[in-house]
Amino acid sequence: MTVSTAPEPDLSTWPTGRLLAVAARLVEQRWVAVLAGLDLTHAGLIALHTLRGGPLPQRTLAQRCQVTDQTMSRTLGRLTKAGFVTRTPDPADGRRHVTRMTASGRAVLDRAVRAEREDPGLLGGLGDDDAFRARLLSLIDGLSAGG
Repeated sequence: MTVSTAPEPDLSTWPTGRLLAVAARLVEQRWVAVLAGLDLTHAGLIALHTLRGGPLPQRTLAQRCQVTDQTMSRTLGRLTKAGFVTRTPDPADGRRHVTRMTASGRAVLDRAVRAEREDPGLLGGLGDDDAFRARLLSLIDGLSAGG
């Protein structure tokens, strides 16, 4: 077996889509490591972010996070075990559960948000760049509208 000794490709020649895909993978790998250090997953972060406005029934939380009830149940199980949320029977309907973020959950959400903004290695220093965020939002909106 021979090992290639070819020089690194000139990234400036790559199509923009490929550059975006590589950047997304690199950011995701770093973000997963940051979240793991906080005892969180992407799914857990999304659930906590969604709960920041107040308690929600589990089904509503799943719908807002755009996941199945079963997926949300697993996510909430991990968050409950970590002490980031509580689930209690809904007083209006005992068949449902209401999920509330705990003080620990709010603290870990705040740490995750701070890490994104302040860790220069995570987004190459772009975490608190409002213009960059605005361009990303515009890109996502444009792609979502066209698809």
